[in-house]
Amino acid sequence: MLFPISDDNRGISSPALVTWVFLGANVLVFLYQLSNPGFTYGWSVVPTEILNGIDLVQPVLVSAGGESIPIPQEPGPTPIYLTLISSMFMHGGWGHISGNMLYLWIFGDNVEHRFGHVRFILFYLVSGFVASAAQIATDPQSVIPNLGASGAIAGVLGAYIVLFPHNRVNAVFFYQIISIPAFIVLGLWAAMQLISGYGSIAVTEQTGGVAYMAHVGGFVAGVIMGFICRFSMKEEPDSVLYRQYREDEKSRRLW
Repeated sequence: MLFPISDDNRGISSPALVTWVFLGANVLVFLYQLSNPGFTYGWSVVPTEILNGIDLVQPVLVSAGGESIPIPQEPGPTPIYLTLISSMFMHGGWGHISGNMLYLWIFGDNVEHRFGHVRFILFYLVSGFVASAAQIATDPQSVIPNLGASGAIAGVLGAYIVLFPHNRVNAVFFYQIISIPAFIVLGLWAAMQLISGYGSIAVTEQTGGVAYMAHVGGFVAGVIMGFICRFSMKEEPDSVLYRQYREDEKSRRLW
């Protein structure tokens, strides 16, 4: 199994301020969740709340394995649609947030550098919205809360594979560190999400499971916006590497 730990950042000469802010916001919100569990249930995305414009405040019984299981619900924001934003900065545990923040840390700065700070904010939010829409579409009447930055970060990965396919990514592979092109690392990740997503289309309140379709939706949105960026923003942002390109065209890499 490939486990990415870093990438080639030689082309970045300015700080990835938005990526840092998103990292900090995710950590702060998660720490608040630990001290206030009700916040997690109230401010996560619940598909039936979004589609019906209601805020569930009492536990809802669902059938699973012949038993009735209560799904906790708490008061959320007004309007309830704000959970589409708040849920992007919430996580279900230490493993969940650790994995997401690692991927955001590795790949977010490059994409932010290419888009620019303001465009990257919009890109990140749109990826998260599309991810939530994809997950809601698989089970519109679900009362299970959905949360996590996974969908938005999947968008970052989708844009990265379009904009920097040949960038080198350092990854752990069977206790060894290897350096391979980004399109291999992220291509394998995308394939795993797609296969798992097809296997989880029938996931409902009765079965639970990882929101793979949110990953797929966010990734596809990132790929599309990555292509838009690539064809509409021809000028590469200034950097040490780009200045070298202009001095010696033979040093230009293919992306």
